[in-house]
Amino acid sequence: MINKIGFDTDKYLTKEVAGLIKRMYLFERLYLEFGGKLFSDHHAARVLPGYRPTTKIELIKKLGELDLYYCVSEEDIVKRKIRGDSGLSYDLQTVKDIEDITNFGIKVSGVIITRSYKQDATVKFKNKLENFGFKVFLLNSIDGYPTEMEKIIAGFEKQPYIKPKNKLVIVTGTGGGAGKMGFCLSQIYHERKRGVKSGFAKCETFPIWNLALKHPVNLAYEASTADLKDVNMVDPYHKKERGVSAINYNRDIENFAILKKLLVSITGEKTPFGYKSPTDMGLNMAKEGIIDDKACRRAAKDEIIRRVFRYQRERLEGKENWSTVERAQGILKKANLKEVDRKVVVFARKAAQDGKKQKKGFQNVYCGAAIELRDGRVITGKNSNILHAESAVILNTLKVLADIPDNIDLIDPGVLKEISEMKEFLKDSNNPSMSVDEVLIALASNAVYDRSAKKAVEVIGKLKDCEMHVTVLPSEGDEVGIRLLKINLTSDAKTASSRFI
Repeated sequence: MINKIGFDTDKYLTKEVAGLIKRMYLFERLYLEFGGKLFSDHHAARVLPGYRPTTKIELIKKLGELDLYYCVSEEDIVKRKIRGDSGLSYDLQTVKDIEDITNFGIKVSGVIITRSYKQDATVKFKNKLENFGFKVFLLNSIDGYPTEMEKIIAGFEKQPYIKPKNKLVIVTGTGGGAGKMGFCLSQIYHERKRGVKSGFAKCETFPIWNLALKHPVNLAYEASTADLKDVNMVDPYHKKERGVSAINYNRDIENFAILKKLLVSITGEKTPFGYKSPTDMGLNMAKEGIIDDKACRRAAKDEIIRRVFRYQRERLEGKENWSTVERAQGILKKANLKEVDRKVVVFARKAAQDGKKQKKGFQNVYCGAAIELRDGRVITGKNSNILHAESAVILNTLKVLADIPDNIDLIDPGVLKEISEMKEFLKDSNNPSMSVDEVLIALASNAVYDRSAKKAVEVIGKLKDCEMHVTVLPSEGDEVGIRLLKINLTSDAKTASSRFI
């Protein structure tokens, strides 16, 4: 089975909650920064099979009464930065996340827009959130952060102080660079001035500090942040002070000396919060949840390969640079892996070659796609004048899952032809073949009166977490449909235009 469980979420939660509660009692108030994605942490779910995507929010619910603040950077709002996993801009992702948090039964105490110069886009976004009933606070951008202490302290002095109600304050956000730590430190600065002994800690899943530096799970984290130039390293502070090799990453290690100096300025303590290393600041019991190391290693290796394909694709699209691709390829080599170790890659490329030999491609662009089911079986599909390769392989896979003979049409060929001709007419398009989102709608419509189509619709949930590869970049419609099906997709860095093949 390709989805063998390797991680016990409940065991991890028990250990993590106990550790966090113990940390809380060291301070009058604890600011706890949550790294990574609070909701839908699919990276963790992929590399630690058995990890629930909602684990972090489940963890928060177990911590009792708390305040929760959500951070987003003004720069990301203004630039309309897009989250690769959801396809949403950071402002829309913020709205979705805070609605999800609220629907999960946790009150959002406020949205913090960090590094703000009060640009028009920020003010409009602030007004929008306030119209939804959320409290919004703007934190000014601080010149010299995080290296120039005098400027930072002067900047903290001018920042608004937001008084929490509870002993525990959770700080989360859109992702890296959201300004979470800056907000925490500003709050602690103001509270220390008021005589409140506040503290700070981090709750991050990766890298896992007590796994080996080159353990595939840690390498998968490094691959996932290659665009941020993160590099896993042995924490030299922890090794010196504790005599234990702990894995952290370059930014935390490089910034620790600066952070320590800043904390001394804020708290007046020689060893602020008792932390002698960047690893000390965190609390990570993820290793305790690993119950099958072999399964986690395999899953992590798959993720490394997926990341390489993603960066190569983003470079072709102009979203990423060559240095990021090189870093990811270096991690691939470090893990002793090749692209073709992802099984669906081999099958998809063979399907494309078979299509070329049979001369059934569209406009001489021969595209192949393959899906690996959770039991290891692989199904393929090719493009045609009617269907994209992605659409073909999904229909073929649904037939296999529903035990429908291959010669049975799930969608009436006449209907497909009519839709294709309508697309060509309305869009004046030279590519009238149907994408995944269009095929899914047609399939659902056909299921009203066709028994085979109905059987196919009933098993569609079994596509979740299956692996898929396609030999050209998917269209927007394919991307949308595949994301809705929750399939793990990769593609070769080639366009679907014959001019660029």
